[in-house]
Amino acid sequence: MMATFTKASVPLGAKTLPGSYYTSHVTFGQERDRIFAAHWVCIGREEQLGERGDYIVAEVASESIIVVRDDRGQLRAHFNVCRHRGTRICADSRGKFGAAIVCPYHAWTYGLDGRLLAARFMEGTPGFSKSDYALASVALATWNGFVFVNLSPSAQKFEEAFAPVLDRFAAWVIGRLRVGRRIDYDLSCNWKLVVQNYSECYHCPLIHPALERLSSSQSGRNDLLDGAFLGGYMTVRQGGGAMTINGRSARPTLGAVAGEDLDRAYYYALFPTMLLSLHRDYVMAHYLRPLAPDKTQVTCEWLFDPVTMAAPGFDASDAVEFWDMTNRQDWHVCELSQQGIASRAYRPGPYSNQEGLLHAFDRHYLSVMGS
Repeated sequence: MMATFTKASVPLGAKTLPGSYYTSHVTFGQERDRIFAAHWVCIGREEQLGERGDYIVAEVASESIIVVRDDRGQLRAHFNVCRHRGTRICADSRGKFGAAIVCPYHAWTYGLDGRLLAARFMEGTPGFSKSDYALASVALATWNGFVFVNLSPSAQKFEEAFAPVLDRFAAWVIGRLRVGRRIDYDLSCNWKLVVQNYSECYHCPLIHPALERLSSSQSGRNDLLDGAFLGGYMTVRQGGGAMTINGRSARPTLGAVAGEDLDRAYYYALFPTMLLSLHRDYVMAHYLRPLAPDKTQVTCEWLFDPVTMAAPGFDASDAVEFWDMTNRQDWHVCELSQQGIASRAYRPGPYSNQEGLLHAFDRHYLSVMGS
C-alpha cells in the first residue's frame, strides 16, 4: 500500500456532535433519506449467492430488497414489492427461487431479472402491458467479494464513489476469501457511535487490555484522513505475532501481504455503514444496520483463505474469540455513551488529538446531511 501515514490530530475547538444527532427521530429519518438511501451500502458477500436462484433479502433505509443470482449468473437487486397491489413477495431472509419469483397474494410471476412474466386474468385489461410492470430495480455493485446496493435512482457510479479505496487492499485478495464465522449483535445505541468508537483507540488501554497487550494504542497512523473513507494501521507489538486470543497464528499469510504489512493491522471505516479490518492471515468485516436513533444491528464476519479453511485442523476460534470479546467490550461502552448523550446534562465535549478521525467523520457526515 503506497501511502503516507500520519498520526491523528484535531483542529482547535473541535467538539463532539450535539446530542440530537444521536437521539432525534427526525434526524434519523433524514439520515435514512440522505445517507442510507443515497449511498452504497454493503449487505454481505457474493458467496451467499453462489448458484442461480439463490437470494437474500436485505433491509436498507427501511426498505426490503431482494438480491438474487439470475439465469445468466448475474446478481440483481429488486425492491421486495409486487407491482400488482404492493404485497411483500419474500418473507424469508434467504432461500432459493425455482423458475421464477412468484407473489404469494395473486401469483404475479417475475423472472429472476425482474421482468413480469405472467399476471393471472389480466389479459384484455385496458392499457395493461406486462412490460410496464417489472419489479422496481435497485443499483448493485460488487467489490472484493462484497455486495453493495444503492437505492437512489441517480446513484453515483460505484467506481467513482469508491475510487479512494478501489484497489487499496489488493494484496489481501479479499475477493477470494470465504466466511469462516459470522456473529450478529443487537446494540442499544446510535450507529454513528459504533463507527466513531471503531475509529479511535483513545479508549483501548481502559476498555481493551487484551488488545492493548497485542497492539499499542499509541501506534496508530492514518492515510485516509478526510472524506467518506477513514483509517490506517496499528502495529502488532510482537514481530510475527497476530491479532488472536493468544497473539499467535499458524495460518498462512494472505495473498501478497508482505513487508511491514505483516506486523500491521489495518482498520478502515467505509461510509456509511461498513468497517473493514485487515490482518495478515484473515480479514474481518462489520456491517451496520441502523434501526432507530438508539438501535443498531451489527453483523461481524471473519474471512479466511478457502484453501486454509479446507485444510485438516482449521480453527478460526482464536481470531473469532478475540474479536468477539473486543466487540462486546465496544458495544457496552457505546451503549453507555448513548445513555449519557440522551441526558439533558450532555453538551458537546472536546475531541482529543487521538480522535482526529472522529472529527473527520463528523465533517463528512454533516456535509452529507446538509448541516
